[in-house]
Amino acid sequence: MFDGLTNKLSSIFSRLGSHGILTQKDIEDGLREIRLALLEADVSLPVVKEFMAQVKEKALGEKVIKSIRPDQQLVKIVYDELVVLLGKEQDTSLNFRAVPPAVILMVGLQGSGKTTTSAKLALKLKKHKRILMASLDVYRPAAQEQLAQLGAQIGVDVLSIIPGQTPQEITKRAIKEGQRGLYDVLILDTAGRLQIDDILMQEVVEIKKISAPTETLLVADALIGQEACNVAREFNEKVGISGLILTRIDGSSRAGAALSMKMISGAPLKFLGTGEKVEDLEEFHADRLAGRILDKGDVVSLVEKAAENMDREKTEALAQKMMKGQFDLNDMLNQMHQMKKLGSMSSVMGMLPGLAKYKEQIASVDTEGIMKKQEAIILSMTKDERRHPEIIKASRKKRIAAGAGVEVHEVNKLLKSYEQMSTMMKQMRKLGGLGSLASHFMKKNPFGGGNPFGGLNNKFPF
Repeated sequence: MFDGLTNKLSSIFSRLGSHGILTQKDIEDGLREIRLALLEADVSLPVVKEFMAQVKEKALGEKVIKSIRPDQQLVKIVYDELVVLLGKEQDTSLNFRAVPPAVILMVGLQGSGKTTTSAKLALKLKKHKRILMASLDVYRPAAQEQLAQLGAQIGVDVLSIIPGQTPQEITKRAIKEGQRGLYDVLILDTAGRLQIDDILMQEVVEIKKISAPTETLLVADALIGQEACNVAREFNEKVGISGLILTRIDGSSRAGAALSMKMISGAPLKFLGTGEKVEDLEEFHADRLAGRILDKGDVVSLVEKAAENMDREKTEALAQKMMKGQFDLNDMLNQMHQMKKLGSMSSVMGMLPGLAKYKEQIASVDTEGIMKKQEAIILSMTKDERRHPEIIKASRKKRIAAGAGVEVHEVNKLLKSYEQMSTMMKQMRKLGGLGSLASHFMKKNPFGGGNPFGGLNNKFPF
């Protein structure tokens, strides 16, 4: 999400680290480059000035200059100040303290992703709350129908559409329905405009008076850059917002707006929209995002995502089979399905420390396409072939390739990948588990320079 900024900062710190002992001039030059990197990433100038003033004060202290690893001290100072900038002390949880239903008012400009984000938020909350959604957008063609379709997709109730009603009338009806239906939360998806105008603001103000929301969340698109800060300021001054949701954070390498919006509006970032799927909404954590920006990873979020999206029983059963050395192509297929639930390979890599420099290489390879092709190949096999891949010889390979619509060499690649993974499982069993295998990997790579996806040899460090 912050690829440009992450790469620049990583390069700066790497270069400083190669100097060994840092002089005051080295640190000053590094700070100047950090300032430019922040500005190029669309962080607003006032925010950059305040941030750099705090960093500079600590970075030029005698403690840093005389430390054993001054470059690491500098990274820590930048990390700590990023966490403060992003809202370390602010409460990012949602407020449901109200006579049910607690109302969440979604506001923002047209095209910011309010409707999709409303559904994403509803999906996240439905595990513990009974949710009702209502579309107040009577202006954009099919806007109400879009929310209805999303509601059906995620299994959340949506207020019925009555043509001709005003947004204010829909709001009153939604509140009554929320009370009558014993819903815990009512999510109101308001209309947007292409730009801020008095009519839009007046309508939102009236809806807020009627609904008395516990949360008024501004949905802003990360791709509009510094304009997002202006939007945040205007909505906060004229309507009053309790939190921010930044969408399409995965599609912008210059998403510096996230670093500015909290300070400009005074409202905390609460969620990040990380993709197009309804599951792609992350709770915001200042320390985790700061870690990602500095290429220190976010393993905690990755583990949480895995726990939330992956089938625990299937994963545990697969782990048991692996430890016993009983790994076949059915298991490989199951592993692919589980991996898909984590999102794109690029987003997963962004959560692992020290791998930002490989993201462009990964983005240049269609990993999803490769996995789809390999899935088609496995599904073209018989049950016996999946259980006993060693029986797959030339004639069988031709039949499987024809059934999957691929060339024979693609079947060979898949089987080679399977052999590599199977070898890894055997090594794991011999060495006594993952811990011992990790140290073994440092000495010898059982993939032989390849990787589990096949066809990407020597490109990536896995």
